Amino acid sequence: MTSITHQYIERETGDVHTEDLYMDRVVRFFYSEAREQASVMLRWLTGRGSSRLLGYLNYDTRWGSHACRRFVANNGLDLTECLENPAGFNTVRKFFERKIKYWQCRPLPENENSVVAPADARVVVGSLSETSKLFLKGKFFSYDELVARDKQKWLHAFRGGDFAIFRLTPEKYHYNHAPVAGIVEDYYEIAGRYHSCNPSAITQVITPYSKNKRVVTIINTDVPGGTRVGRVAMIEIVALMIGEILQCYSRHQYLNPLPMRNGMFVQRGCPKSLFRPGSSTTLLLFEKNRIHFAEDLLQNQTHPTAESRFSLPFGRTLVETDVKVRSPVAQALSGPHYDTIPNQQEIPLP
Repeated sequence: MTSITHQYIERETGDVHTEDLYMDRVVRFFYSEAREQASVMLRWLTGRGSSRLLGYLNYDTRWGSHACRRFVANNGLDLTECLENPAGFNTVRKFFERKIKYWQCRPLPENENSVVAPADARVVVGSLSETSKLFLKGKFFSYDELVARDKQKWLHAFRGGDFAIFRLTPEKYHYNHAPVAGIVEDYYEIAGRYHSCNPSAITQVITPYSKNKRVVTIINTDVPGGTRVGRVAMIEIVALMIGEILQCYSRHQYLNPLPMRNGMFVQRGCPKSLFRPGSSTTLLLFEKNRIHFAEDLLQNQTHPTAESRFSLPFGRTLVETDVKVRSPVAQALSGPHYDTIPNQQEIPLP
């Protein structure tokens, strides 16, 4: 049994905080090992129809409006970041789908070879390489299933590489931003369930990241104007009550949103998609030996006193760091391919 307490590190201050997990008792009840294997109720709960119904009841009703006001007050959110007047947020959905003045309150690092956080989220990083100190086997996801078993090209490209898991909590800003600059080489959806992404559910045998419905975007950054960290897989994962991932890439603020398509160039830090509604997870995969994670994220993961529900299942201390969207999370490494990138023509922007 994992620890009931779940703590994380606030990046700006280094302080340890205890997370008040949404619907935690309910999630732990349904995702206990004894019930997970054969629960009819769990199968109903994680289906598309029931997830949409629960989302409607929680996010679109007038009851949700009152809950929203309490939620804002309880979490001490800074609504001055909002692009639109929050007085018009009369349902929880409008609060979750809020836009912020990210160009002011989430500055982009000047270093063009840095990978940035795709969301306001709590992050844990790891490696798929058995020779790495960050090697994390199982629990979070089944690698082949995560990428899709029929996508052999991408399974080969990222095998033995690194990953970062960004877990959005309910109070967060719910737009995803492009973590790197480059050309979209592939874009596809994978059907699946709507399991909770609560830490207790994640570390059970269900591995929701590779079981849930998800969208995969493969970005080649080894192009003119790119971040030069190889290929990056951005995997956006639904969760309980998250019925849709809206693709809405905007080059300037939130104007003229576009769907993802092969061949388009995405700029690092620009809005890419929106979880509708609620919270979920974005997972990044990197090719082997192309990036190095930020030192503070690595140090925070082994914090000597913070309690994390991720620690016991992996047999090591594994603590998340709370990061802001567009903040640096990794840096390009000079590797065997870095200085020998073939000359490629940049595909024009639409």
